[in-house]
Amino acid sequence: MRIFGFALVPVALLAASSATVPKVTFSKKFPRSVPEYVEISVDREGHAIYKEAPDDDSPLQFQLAEHEAAEIFALAGKLGNFNRPLESNLKVAFTGAKTFCWEDGSEKHEVQFNYSQDPAAQQLWDWFEKISETEGYLIMLGRTAKFDRLGVNQALLQLSVGYERNRLVATTQFLPLLDRIAKNESYLHMARERAASLAEAFRNPKPAGSQ
Repeated sequence: MRIFGFALVPVALLAASSATVPKVTFSKKFPRSVPEYVEISVDREGHAIYKEAPDDDSPLQFQLAEHEAAEIFALAGKLGNFNRPLESNLKVAFTGAKTFCWEDGSEKHEVQFNYSQDPAAQQLWDWFEKISETEGYLIMLGRTAKFDRLGVNQALLQLSVGYERNRLVATTQFLPLLDRIAKNESYLHMARERAASLAEAFRNPKPAGSQ
C-alpha cells in the first residue's frame, strides 16, 4: 500500500519481527464500508502492520510508541489473550465481523465477535479503530498531496481534527510527508504553515491530559 510515491516509512524502521515476539492481530470484515477489510498486527515491541486486503502485498508498516503497544498488550492480557468468547449475543446493529488473535510461538488464540460488552474488549477494539483511522488519514493526505494540491489544506484540517479528538496513534509516521509539504512552495502558504505546525506538535507531543 505505497502512498503514491511518498516515502512515508524509513526502510530500516521495521525489522522482521522474531517469531518468538508475541503478536496481537485485529481484523474486521464489513461489506459496503470503506475499507471493507482491515487487518492490523502489533507485536510487543510496537512493530505494526496495516492492511486493507488479506493479500495486501505492500502494507503500511510503522512503529507504535512504547506506551501504546503496552496498553494494547495489557488489554489483551485482561481478555485472557482471547481464550474465551467475547460476543454479547445482544440484538445490536452489525458493525463488522471482528477477530482478535494472539500469537506467541506455537501458542495461538482467536476469538470472533460483532459486539462485546466486556470493557477491555471495547477498549482494545477502540485502539484498533484509532489505528485504522490514523492510517486512513495518512493515506488520504498522501493521495491529496500527490493529486490535489489545492485540497491539501483541507486534508490537513481533517488531520488536525483527528489529533485534537485524540484519534491518532504513532504520529511520527506522518513526519516525512508533513515535512515535505511544509518545504514545498507549490502548496498553498496556509497548507505549508499548517503542515509545519502539525509536524512540530507530533515531534513534541503534550503530556497526556493536557491536549
